[in-house]
Amino acid sequence: MNPTQQAMNDLIALTERSVIGQSHVVQALVIGLLTNGHVLLEGLPGTAKTRSVKSLANLLETQFGRIQFTPDLLPSDVTGTEVYQEVDGKPQLHFQPGPIFNNIVLADEVNRAPAKVQAALLEAMAEGTITVGNDTHALPPLFMVLATQNPVEQEGTYPLPEAQMDRFIMKVTVDYPDDSAERDIVRLVRNEERSEERHAEHEERDTQHDEHRHIDPEVVFAARRALPDIAVSDLVENYIVALVMATRHPDRYPDADLSRWIEIGASPRASIALDKCARAYAWLQGRDHVLPDDVRAMASMVLGHRISLSYDALAEGVTHQAVVNALLDHVQIG
Repeated sequence: MNPTQQAMNDLIALTERSVIGQSHVVQALVIGLLTNGHVLLEGLPGTAKTRSVKSLANLLETQFGRIQFTPDLLPSDVTGTEVYQEVDGKPQLHFQPGPIFNNIVLADEVNRAPAKVQAALLEAMAEGTITVGNDTHALPPLFMVLATQNPVEQEGTYPLPEAQMDRFIMKVTVDYPDDSAERDIVRLVRNEERSEERHAEHEERDTQHDEHRHIDPEVVFAARRALPDIAVSDLVENYIVALVMATRHPDRYPDADLSRWIEIGASPRASIALDKCARAYAWLQGRDHVLPDDVRAMASMVLGHRISLSYDALAEGVTHQAVVNALLDHVQIG
């Protein structure tokens, strides 16, 4: 494992010390960072969604911005706006950047704002730019939206439009921790409180050396440059395409219930995202090639939110996870 791979795995390990019982979430955030993608975290309140994002941002020497989405939020609160100023006695419009102009942006409870505000993120996520008035402004080279949302069944939420859902390279479900992890969480918070109260010098030195160690953002760029060199065989490519095509042509698998469950299949962005995420996953394991198991490991987070379920599926309580599991069971490798 080369130094860049080691540094990114260190980033995962250090983040996991602050976010207990959610290893798959931390790994997904780092893979999103490597693939220059955006990640959507969905879970009930209190499942460490916000903490995961903030912990990752604190370990990177980058600018962090947080937007708390509420029903009264305006698009300009996200993108920024032009303000009227006098320069040398002459009136001018000056652009004042919004919180979207940061390296890592936490869009907290993104589905609590109406669609007009959610759409303000679309250009930023797809193009890396923001247009205000007649001017287009470029976002930083290292730019990532990490959005959190509560399940749409919760009161006061608005489902994200399909076009915006497709812009997220992955959607990660954040569940409640198990018994052991829950106990460790209680201990972690207790120790954090004790550390804050004491402010002992030896604790400060340990913290700076360990949890508050920073990862240089240049490591992320170096990792991104390495991903195109990860080999993807024809076998793996065909498997990626077969999985995505199964969502569009579920009738090819009559032995499964896919035809009854899937209303609309995944777009070509799904194939691209699955290829990118599988290469990033393989790279983090220290390999220079992608295995079918890498594709399978990423399939649920990449494909699930891109599939529209039918009325029958919703009526039967079939989840996106169940549909992806059926795909993995019936689509053959090779």
